[in-house]
Amino acid sequence: MAIRHYCTLFDRNYLFKGVAMLRSLVRHSKEANIYVLCIDEVTGALLRKLEIPGVHTISLAEVETSEVLAAKKNRSIAEYCWTLSSVTLWHVIQSVPSVDLLTYLDADLMFFSDVEPVFEEMGSASILAIEHRYPPERKRFEIYGKFNVQWVSFRRDRDGLDCLKTWRAQCLDWCYARIEDGKHGDQMYLDAWPELYGTAFHSLQNVGAGLAPWNYSNYKISQEDNCILVDGTKLIFYHFHQFQILEGGGFKHFSTRYFEGAKPPERVYELYWQSIRSAMDAVRLIEPEFSAGIRAASTIRFRSMASRLLPTKLKGALKRVGLRTW
Repeated sequence: MAIRHYCTLFDRNYLFKGVAMLRSLVRHSKEANIYVLCIDEVTGALLRKLEIPGVHTISLAEVETSEVLAAKKNRSIAEYCWTLSSVTLWHVIQSVPSVDLLTYLDADLMFFSDVEPVFEEMGSASILAIEHRYPPERKRFEIYGKFNVQWVSFRRDRDGLDCLKTWRAQCLDWCYARIEDGKHGDQMYLDAWPELYGTAFHSLQNVGAGLAPWNYSNYKISQEDNCILVDGTKLIFYHFHQFQILEGGGFKHFSTRYFEGAKPPERVYELYWQSIRSAMDAVRLIEPEFSAGIRAASTIRFRSMASRLLPTKLKGALKRVGLRTW
């Protein structure tokens, strides 16, 4: 079985989610090397103590070159993390010569079955990304980009390296939480890849990869024995975007704007919640009082209301000064 190489990044506020993602990945990608950029020292220290197989930690200082630090000066935490996705990929592929194919993963994913069908479909392509696959009632969200930076793969060849190097430069130059001149964060840059790279680029078609709040209503989601199926295909991973861990126990699925058209796949969320609770238990065996990333229900309700009612420009301004509205 081929060794698969991945990278991701998160801070203490995403630690429970990140641990749940990593544990699920090593279950379903048996030969995995996973490089985690730890946005703070607490995250790195706890990850090393957890000793998850195949996980290698990277400190922020290792990737913060002068050009990266220059970009950091005028970005929110979220915008800086978006910038760091391509920066981390480039750092790993330049630092570890044995990496022939590298995949970036968002920290709020969970894997439910073998990842190999994704790589089998990718074949010899140099670059792979996954479309949002919006249903008709959410097509308006395509103004933020056709693809989602949740799983992005690059091969160590001419096209793969050229695409990654270009994307990194673009993100260092401009990566903000607003739409401007055909750009939005790190995401809309991907829209140009199919035309720029032709057959070297592959848009994943497997419906079991990339299920998310914005597209689950496209599919029939069922369970057969212990397997979650998406239109009869095994669910490989789900993107738990906007999932909130609440004080006192329990969780919130996501923003109410995603409830249009169909109820959430409750069994998928139940399994994720079990994984989160297990991650919390593991972390608290090391650090009993650790509670980063847990939100008060009242705060989540306020942010949800603000997200619905505030003008887009005002929400953007609040995010730029560190006040998020969801």
